[in-house]
Amino acid sequence: MGYNQENYRRIRAEYENKYRIAREEADARREEVYLAIPELKETDREMGHMGLRIMRAAYSGEPEAAIAELKTQNLALREKRRGILLSHGYPGDYTEIRYECPLCADSGFVDFKMCSCMKKKIIEAGYESSGMAELLRTQSFENFSLDFYKEDPSALRRMMQILSKMRQYAESFETEKAENLVLFGDTGLGKTHLSSAVARILLDRGFDVYYTGAVNMLSDFEYQRFGNSMMGETGDSTSRYFSCDLLIIDDLGTEVSNQFTTSVLYNVINTRLNRKKATIISSNLTQADFRKRYWDRITSRVLGEYTVLPFLGTDVRAQKLNR
Repeated sequence: MGYNQENYRRIRAEYENKYRIAREEADARREEVYLAIPELKETDREMGHMGLRIMRAAYSGEPEAAIAELKTQNLALREKRRGILLSHGYPGDYTEIRYECPLCADSGFVDFKMCSCMKKKIIEAGYESSGMAELLRTQSFENFSLDFYKEDPSALRRMMQILSKMRQYAESFETEKAENLVLFGDTGLGKTHLSSAVARILLDRGFDVYYTGAVNMLSDFEYQRFGNSMMGETGDSTSRYFSCDLLIIDDLGTEVSNQFTTSVLYNVINTRLNRKKATIISSNLTQADFRKRYWDRITSRVLGEYTVLPFLGTDVRAQKLNR
């Protein structure tokens, strides 16, 4: 799996900064009390010497009893240090480093594995950078209701199958092995809801997911080609369409269709297929209309190499308004 690399680098830098600041603040507190309590500095010097004696004793193979005695003396010095701080009105742990996460000491890793605190931050960042933060907060497999399809037994059977298929897709997703899905059906049948539910699970599992409407995606490519050159800008703002683990393109068929937009769409679909990057496309078009609208090279790849999921039923949003 691959977290969004931009998010990972930014959060890794945040952890490095937190770690540095925590140590600098502890050093500043230590210097503060050294000025106020000269005795404490001498006690710390004694503790440093004691630590070296313990290490030398362990390396030289001295008897366990002798090492244990040195450790007892070291504990006594620690208690003495604590007592000195308390007697001068400071907390006993005033000069200790105060990490936000005691598990990883703000390093982000425990035993070479990512700490739960850092993983949580990366997942939260993934929600925000996925392009569907608001959808992810409200749409999941758990709150997808099949009640809206019960009046039509064939629609209910179909939607039960699709719900099961997409949940399994999310839970078993693997990079370079995942299927590509195309969701056909009228507006309001749950295509966006179930796409969001898939994205939610994948983001929680640590995959990089990016959601876009077809119109917005093509606008990005248009700006990349024409806007940057006109404004003298450089850089590739469209790279994520090719690099993310799962790309979700919503509302395909609502965009203006011309030579440029069709070639962009073909490039995204074909490149992701070649790179074995998974894509979910949703469209309000029928399969017949899809064939009429797009080049054969696009339709052959989507209808031939994607798993087609036709949604059935009556507009759920309209049903909710009438209740």
